[in-house]
Amino acid sequence: VQLQASGGGLVQPGGSLRLSCAPSGFTLGDIAIAWFRQAPGKGREGVSCINGNDNSTHYKEGRFTISRDNAKNTLYLQMNSLKPEDTAVYYCAAGSYAPLMTGCYLTPGWYEHWGQGTQVTVSS
Repeated sequence: VQLQASGGGLVQPGGSLRLSCAPSGFTLGDIAIAWFRQAPGKGREGVSCINGNDNSTHYKEGRFTISRDNAKNTLYLQMNSLKPEDTAVYYCAAGSYAPLMTGCYLTPGWYEHWGQGTQVTVSS
């Protein structure tokens, strides 16, 4: 079971980025996927999540949107109107609770599998 996050980079304030998360070893419909971020000197913060079983989503940021491509078994996080405070390492994580629970949760303890992060830097 592996998760690969990608798509980070340097963007100016007000710009957009799309992050990708490609889990291997399971399909999106069987799991919950969440995005977390961690800025220097701060704790890990939940950003958004989706329960692949019931398709429910939860967002901490209204500027961000989750979508998925089942054919590619890939999840995306579209981030718009980026601000300098969005600068962080972004991680995707997978949790097996999806078939058992309604909705999704932005608490790290719900997620057993974590990918390598991808750096997002918002700066002029």
